[in-house]
Amino acid sequence: MKRITRILGILAGVGGALLGILVTSSAAFAYEVPARGGATGPPPSVIINGGVTAWQVALIALGAALFASFVAVRADRSRAARRQHSATSA
Repeated sequence: MKRITRILGILAGVGGALLGILVTSSAAFAYEVPARGGATGPPPSVIINGGVTAWQVALIALGAALFASFVAVRADRSRAARRQHSATSA
């Protein structure tokens, strides 16, 4: 059973990595299609104004850390309860 669980975990990791590559690679292969009539010259520059401020980045990082710790504690407690339950029933 451990072998099957390990293989499924590896497959899930590889699947997640492939999904991440597929999602992010679409922007890498994007290109501008010239308008009809063949526009000449450089494309118009786009100025991006704004973005995420430092406090928003800190808030997102804090939320991610809290969520990760919550998931880790839940998984640990679940695993410990399963171990205790199987030891008492044997």
